[in-house]
Amino acid sequence: MAVEDPPAPAPPPRQSEAGAGGRRTDKHGRRLEVYNEVLARLRSGSAAAAPAEISPAFEDALWAHFHRLPARYALDVNAERADDVVTHQRLLEEARDPERRPALSVRVVQISRIIDGDMGDSLDPDDMEMVATNNHLPSQLLHPPPAFGSSSNLEALGLEASEGDDVRSTNDTDHSVHLISRPMHEITFATVDKPKLLSQLTCLLAELGLDIQEAHAFSTIDGYSLDVFVVTGWHLGSTEQLQEKLLQKFHKIEAQACPVSSTSSPSSQGQGGESMPSTSVEIPTDGADVWEIDLKLLKFGNKVASGSNGDLYRGSYCSQDVAIKVVVPERISADMYRDFAQEVYIMRKVRHRNVVQFIGACTRQPNLYIVTDFMSGGSVYDYLHKKNSSFKLPEILRVATDISKGMNYLHQNNIIHRDLKTANLLMDGNKVVKVADFGVARVKDQSGVMTAETGTYRWMAPEVIEHKPYDHKADVFSFAIVLWELLTGKIPYEYLTPLQAAIGVVQKGIRPTIPKDTHPKLVELLQKCWHRDPAERPDFSEILEILQRLSKEVGTDSEGRHKTKTGFLSALKRSH
Repeated sequence: MAVEDPPAPAPPPRQSEAGAGGRRTDKHGRRLEVYNEVLARLRSGSAAAAPAEISPAFEDALWAHFHRLPARYALDVNAERADDVVTHQRLLEEARDPERRPALSVRVVQISRIIDGDMGDSLDPDDMEMVATNNHLPSQLLHPPPAFGSSSNLEALGLEASEGDDVRSTNDTDHSVHLISRPMHEITFATVDKPKLLSQLTCLLAELGLDIQEAHAFSTIDGYSLDVFVVTGWHLGSTEQLQEKLLQKFHKIEAQACPVSSTSSPSSQGQGGESMPSTSVEIPTDGADVWEIDLKLLKFGNKVASGSNGDLYRGSYCSQDVAIKVVVPERISADMYRDFAQEVYIMRKVRHRNVVQFIGACTRQPNLYIVTDFMSGGSVYDYLHKKNSSFKLPEILRVATDISKGMNYLHQNNIIHRDLKTANLLMDGNKVVKVADFGVARVKDQSGVMTAETGTYRWMAPEVIEHKPYDHKADVFSFAIVLWELLTGKIPYEYLTPLQAAIGVVQKGIRPTIPKDTHPKLVELLQKCWHRDPAERPDFSEILEILQRLSKEVGTDSEGRHKTKTGFLSALKRSH
């Protein structure tokens, strides 16, 4: 079933109309520049994918391709590779047909880099052969470069360089300089966009033993996704075999993750395309309490926030201020049903000052609600990044202590949060911080380890990113990123996309840069908590002890306030 076309974008200025006022630096201007450059290359016949006739209809379709993708696509794509743009356009069109999803393209690409001649002993045989035959810079590579080249972000991390390579330039005449051309594979997926699609694709590549060197992900305005990965780990000369393996893995993983109809389109999801439970969501129960909300007593107020899975409202229940998390029927999927059920199951069992209090839930369709205490202080994320506020050291220690108390309670009850980040930490009117959002939390199994990838890349532990077994220590890693965020007021790896950050954390061991003026004991705590080896990370009980000792050292009380004298003279001074 094909989806309806998105609203047609305004026709692009023809090249003769574009003017010659110099390069545009804004996003729209860059989009137009790249469009015109690609069109010029197609017209010149230098691109193999050029149609026989560049008609006005083709020009409009090409402009629509740029328009349906975010402006970042034009900023990142290699405009000299007009063939690649046409390929992306073709794949996205093929993805409209449910029988052809995912539309897939696999090809060999090359990344060039200069390596000092004395590094020859550390290169693999294939690279050595290229050195022998390329003592001077060749006019062209054996294979085309990636569609998106190598972004400056990835260059900053050195993600192109293989482990152990010392990549540097030199003017020393005692050393020869060679161009090393490393063949890799570029894999491009186009399919229906959905939550956790990137996680699914990276898991797929990992299962085939492929290492992601660079990744670019784009969502279209009409509900599709274009995801491009440059990978190593597959031998040359068998591109068709790799493509076949990718398709097999994709369909297998998708069938395991979501055992419902795979033929629904973005416009029909949640409207009969998937088989949903007929009456209500079945929540695991031990008969300990009654939590079903009486809708007649639930009053809705203003919408507070909106996300991919639902909306959040302020309201009241039996005269109590509450937050109402609403699962929007039009967006619902089998995965969301499972997460909803799991969240209710976990929240009704937890009671702690530093965990958002569960009031009840509505589980009868179409009213799927989770009702909790209303947290008037909002999220720590909004406080830091939207209100541009900051915490002083005593407050940081108090907030970190609140988080640690809540997480220690959860871990003692065998609950792994799996998505600990500042957006899921809420504050009440007194700035008491409480752990919230248990949509992806899980009760730890008897072995103590779990394997399903989840969470948010910027805060995610490396073992979770790599789809390896993990335990409660994954939350400790996420806590370290949160603590760094409290100290700096910055978004982790803000100069990287989330997926690039994940690649850097796993392959290069990158961590956020700790400010030089950070207290030495906090530096030590951060380094322990985000250690690569989970066994080296402390438990939250240990973290609490460290924070409490440090609070005493810097002169704060348990509420994060500076200690002051309260004797007669102090009171007398305050009275004046």
